[in-house]
Amino acid sequence: MLRLRRLMKSFGYARRGLVKVAKEEQNFRLELLAGLAVVVLGLYLRISYQDWAILILAIGLVLCLEIVNTVAELISDAVQPKLSQYAKHIKDIVAAGVLVAAGVAAVVGVTVFSHYF
Repeated sequence: MLRLRRLMKSFGYARRGLVKVAKEEQNFRLELLAGLAVVVLGLYLRISYQDWAILILAIGLVLCLEIVNTVAELISDAVQPKLSQYAKHIKDIVAAGVLVAAGVAAVVGVTVFSHYF
């Protein structure tokens, strides 16, 4: 039973972090909204299970990388007085990762949905 309690605490911490990101990060909310739009379109077009899997992975990748970007920004801001130039590079590089993932997700979405039009 003790391990179940630890597991439930871990889920609580994760939920709290997710709520914090959703409340404080505009880009996360925009990406979440875009993901929701993709889901609505997928439901409307009744896409296949395989296409759902591909789209959900693409949406999840973008959202996960946005969370990693937020963590990198928080860590960089915490050490910025000592490592300001390194902190700037870290932020830029992680943000580039989110941009690449979002671009790939957009291409995936267009590819998947093009079969239904």
